[in-house]
Amino acid sequence: MPKMKSHRGAAKRFRKTATGGFKHAKAFKSHILGKKSAKRKRNLRQAGSVSAADREKVAKLLPYL
Repeated sequence: MPKMKSHRGAAKRFRKTATGGFKHAKAFKSHILGKKSAKRKRNLRQAGSVSAADREKVAKLLPYL
């Protein structure tokens, strides 16, 4: 059987953690930043984690991570 391909869109958006979860960048940090507070922009820098409900879906998209 041939190798499965990783979903390239997902590969650019998610990284695997040491404990088997996935982390992602937060949304709303790309433009129209002038009206957002410094605190809000600072908190958007932190990586978010994929919820338990979606973890299995992301794992299927990225079989070799």
